[in-house]
Amino acid sequence: MIRRLKEIENAPMKLLLLADPSESIVIEYLQRGSCYVLEKNNQVIGEYVLIPTRPETIEIVNVAVDESFHGQGFGKKLILHAIEESKKLGYKTIEIGTGNSGVNQLALYQKCGFRMIGIDRDFFVRHYDEPIFENGIQVIDMVRLSMDI
Repeated sequence: MIRRLKEIENAPMKLLLLADPSESIVIEYLQRGSCYVLEKNNQVIGEYVLIPTRPETIEIVNVAVDESFHGQGFGKKLILHAIEESKKLGYKTIEIGTGNSGVNQLALYQKCGFRMIGIDRDFFVRHYDEPIFENGIQVIDMVRLSMDI
């Protein structure tokens, strides 16, 4: 079951930090957006965060699944839910970004219908104090993807 996190509930910070290592950045976008959680057997095993960015445009800024549940289709379920939720909220475009080294994420987002629209060069160098590595590659650039909904 996927549901919107209630204001009185604490955000699943451990999961959020899997997708974004900066707690201050996570806290900042949680204040501007809505967090949705995926529960299995009363345990939060996944999440995503939506924030409005421009008129008729919303962005998925964080999506993560507990590592013990990887490879079971929960990431895709979260992305498809985010798309449907964004449609219900009246948005016309949904965007998402990922690091240049996120080969699995890039594949997943494209399987869900997103198309690459650009590269934000040096994004992770500008916004994060410590270097981030994924798949043995330094995360430097943000790959931006979009979908008309």
